[in-house]
Amino acid sequence: MSARAAAWQRLAPREKRLVGGATALVLLALLWWLALAPALDTLRTADARHRTLDAQLQRMLGLQAQAQAMQSLPRQGYDEASRLLETSVRQRLGPGARMAISGERVTLTLTAIPADALAQWLAQARVNARALPAEARLTRNPAGLWDGTLVLNLPPR
Repeated sequence: MSARAAAWQRLAPREKRLVGGATALVLLALLWWLALAPALDTLRTADARHRTLDAQLQRMLGLQAQAQAMQSLPRQGYDEASRLLETSVRQRLGPGARMAISGERVTLTLTAIPADALAQWLAQARVNARALPAEARLTRNPAGLWDGTLVLNLPPR
């Protein structure tokens, strides 16, 4: 007989019940911490996670629809894209923007451009001229306007 079994045999019936109760309590606590608590936490947060994932799915479906709409647009040539881009720079950004075209790359130098005008122009350049941003080195000046350079790629010739 092992020492543990001998020690158990020496215990009084009341002590055996206390040890059994303590063991059962420890086992119940482990069951709670390892099995039930994580499951209940998942169940509690499931609705919020479901709403978040639904919102992300809707945004992704919107982006997919936008991409498909852009893909269905007729191909645009280099000359038309550069003309549209030049027009949009003059109209949206004004004298604070200078544009230089070198091959299929357009370098735009910005001086004191408002953020909303720049954002609207970028969206228009992407949709109308099919120009995609390649590089951006922008800084915000003390007046809260944007300075720097922006490089875009035009559709191939």
